[in-house]
Parts: sequence; structure tokens; C-alpha cells
Amino acid sequence: MRAADIMTTEVITVTPETEVSEVAKLLVEHSISAVPVVDSELHILGIVSEGDLIRRIRKSRDGAPRSSTWRKIFSGTSVEDYVKTRGRHAAQVMSTDILTVTEDELLYRIARVLEKNNVKRVPVVRDGKLVGIISRSNLLRGFATAKPDIGSDADDLSIRKAIYKELRGLSGLMGERLNIIVAEGHVQLWGLVENKEQRWAVQVAAENTPGVKRVTNHLGFVPRGIGGY
Repeated sequence: MRAADIMTTEVITVTPETEVSEVAKLLVEHSISAVPVVDSELHILGIVSEGDLIRRIRKSRDGAPRSSTWRKIFSGTSVEDYVKTRGRHAAQVMSTDILTVTEDELLYRIARVLEKNNVKRVPVVRDGKLVGIISRSNLLRGFATAKPDIGSDADDLSIRKAIYKELRGLSGLMGERLNIIVAEGHVQLWGLVENKEQRWAVQVAAENTPGVKRVTNHLGFVPRGIGGY
């Protein structure tokens, strides 16, 4: 299996101008650990992670009072650290050392990238533009579904795309909360939905897609007061 078979295609993103407070709200609302920062053509400029924001909060609490800010800078604190802990926009706090993979990257290689670099997710790009994101949970589901000999990758990928396309026409569903994996016509539905009606709707969409042989529904429900993927 490859990146295109398991990646989340509905990716929450922000622009360089997005306020840091808005980034934090998105992480909480959608239950995600990071957001890519992209330009108007979806080129990835950086990533803001929960780790970036947590470090920001910790350093702000441990730092010196505002009145001694400039004294602190000239006595040892770097300008870069000052911007990251006090910047108001995504471009000022994002990490720019970005790891990416392509749609054709094999799962075991992606696993090595995550492990070697101790990261939780990696953006998927096509011609330098963001087309999806793969998290550790995506990888685990992919490995759980994969079989030693899969001879219908192209058909499986077409099925997956067709299901996502069908779901985009359903109001109320948040695509970034869903992860659909297809192997040899067997569709596995993962992620979170708001209610049982949405859970059934996703299953029906999968069952009615040409080429689907079997559907296994692992969809769970969003806890009250919490967002998604």
C-alpha cells in the first residue's frame, strides 16, 4: 500500500496570516495535533503543531516581565526564540523544517520517516502542493488492512476516491474526520461522526460504490463538546 491509499485528503490548513489564537482553536475544535501553513496555491510553507504552542505557553509563563523584554534579548535570548514565543501569526511561530512524502511512497518508508524524526504526521505532496496528510493512526490502520499480495491497487484507489467524492455531497459530514481504506475491494471506515445517521450514511455511500466487495464500519462518535480527526 502507498500514501495515496491511506492519507486523509480533507486537510485543515491555515495561511501565514492566521492568528495564533485561531490556530489553537482549530487544533482543539478538530482534535488534531498540527496544521500545515500554505499559500494560495497550497504550497506548504510550514507547520504549526501543538508542541509549538505548548512551548510558547511554557516559555511565556517562565519568561521575564514585559518591562525587561529587551534586556533579556540582549543578555542571551535569541531573536528567533523571542518571535516564536510572542508572534501573533502562524508565519511567525511555524516550524519551517518540513518533512513531506509523495502519493506513491510506500507505507514502510513513511513509518521510517515518522520514527526517525519523531514526528506524528507527515504532509503528502504532488508537484510541491499539499494533497493529503498521514498520521500515525492512518499508518496503523493501513498496516492492519494491508495484505502480502495486493494486485488491485489502482482499482482500490479509484474506489476510495469515488467514496470520498460521494461523501462531499452530504451536508453536515466533516471529511477531515474520516479515513477510508480500501484493500482488494474491502472498505474499512475509520474516524468520527456526529450521530448514527451520519454513520449509516457513510456506510451506505461505501456499499453503493461500484467495485466494493465488503464494508467494515469502525466509525465512532465525537464526544460531546469535542471536534474531530
